[in-house]
Amino acid sequence: MQHYIGLMSGTSLDGVDAVLAACAPGGTLQVLDHAFAPFDPALRAELLALNTPGEKELHRAALAANGVARAYADLTQALTLRHPTLTIRALGAHGQTVRHRPGEFDGSGYTTQLLNASLLAERCGIGVVADLRSRDVAAGGQGAPLVPAFHQAVFAGRCEAVLNIGGISNISLLDAAPGAAPRGFDCGPGNCLMDAWISQHRSLPYDADGAWAAQGQVLPGLLTRLLDEPFFRLPPPRSTGRDLFNPDWLQACLTALAPPAAPEDVQATLLDLTALSIAQALLTHGGTGGRLVVCGGGALNGRLMQRLAETLPGWTLQPSDALGLPAMQVEAAAFAWLAMRHCEGLAGNLPAVTGARGPRILGAWHPA
Repeated sequence: MQHYIGLMSGTSLDGVDAVLAACAPGGTLQVLDHAFAPFDPALRAELLALNTPGEKELHRAALAANGVARAYADLTQALTLRHPTLTIRALGAHGQTVRHRPGEFDGSGYTTQLLNASLLAERCGIGVVADLRSRDVAAGGQGAPLVPAFHQAVFAGRCEAVLNIGGISNISLLDAAPGAAPRGFDCGPGNCLMDAWISQHRSLPYDADGAWAAQGQVLPGLLTRLLDEPFFRLPPPRSTGRDLFNPDWLQACLTALAPPAAPEDVQATLLDLTALSIAQALLTHGGTGGRLVVCGGGALNGRLMQRLAETLPGWTLQPSDALGLPAMQVEAAAFAWLAMRHCEGLAGNLPAVTGARGPRILGAWHPA
């Protein structure tokens, strides 16, 4: 087994997770250490702003990519200092998604993750595998989700489905048979709309344990309008991001409300939107029951987990911690695993998941 570091900053924009893992080509993975650091507030604000067109955005995006590289490098160095005898073969670095438009523009879609991978390699002295989504998009795929293959490698036989709730939620449907291919797709908003709403009204980065949502009442008319979004009716393969589910999208739905709703009622409705869109996707494509493992920041939201359990009575929910991989480490571990796949010359995508024309080795190599 060789050692890799996976670096992940997702659509929640809370910060960077880094996982040091021992990986083998056959799929074996052991997490040896984990570190997390929040984004600098100014960098976080700029990354959020760059999700929509703006003045001098090319210049600003280049500077933000440098900022992401520095944040990744600081966390990488913190891990390597704790393990000075280990040789790290590569860093698997996701970068920060600011645009995700696959399959658009007459088939010439794209996906953009901000990261100066050369700067990261230079600062760490370790080769970097980055830009992990673009090759799948070039092959006609969605470029996402990429984690179902990893979920199959580490969780198959122990659960029927894995749900990641970050800024966006996505599901992997696993098959216990050796060598079987999983299925997977994005469900819709995870935490992104709830985080944006509580930031706007209470200046908090997220709704801890769903406590504010629990104080409100679900607004049936608003919920119906939100769930009427055509994305929720798309068949897999499908993926999404802040390009669709953002404050402007929410505001367009809110304008029809009269009188204006109490902020806590909107928060309660957004939490139900996340729970119901996940439940709808799982029941439609994954069957009526089984074991559902939950990871990502949403796994820590007690109110959201309660609503999911209520909407999925045939499914047994448990955090990924119960299977030996803590909920906040799964995504970063997946990118360590994808870096291993690149270095071993193995495909990292699943065409049945992303819609690509075939298996592809993912990522671009930036030598130390």
